[in-house]
Amino acid sequence: MKLVSGIHHVSILVGDTERSLGFYRNILGLEVDPSRPDLGYPGAWLWAGQQQIHLLELKTGEKPDRLDIHGGRDRHMALMINDLDTLSESLEVAGVAYTRSRSGRRALFFRDPDGNAIECVEMKPCGPGS
Repeated sequence: MKLVSGIHHVSILVGDTERSLGFYRNILGLEVDPSRPDLGYPGAWLWAGQQQIHLLELKTGEKPDRLDIHGGRDRHMALMINDLDTLSESLEVAGVAYTRSRSGRRALFFRDPDGNAIECVEMKPCGPGS
């Protein structure tokens, strides 16, 4: 079974959410997803077709020198996967540390060997043939 089924979202670090919304919403015409929960910092989720762009606000100099294990507030790609439990077992066997999403979704965050943050969001197949 194929584990990764597509890209869910890409996160971009911004210095000012409202200024960035002016660009992404007003110039590119992207719609804001109002379902973004309060994550404890400013930001926005924008629809780009069936995928999203997540704006994560960090003030100048706020980026820590050491990367936190939880990549949710860092530049990251989010992949759609079919089975979160299978992925978590694979990560554990490989000795890869991960954290669960703080948004309440069935998702995991971990880092690749170069420190790049990856989120995997469980998206169960639906429709005919699934």
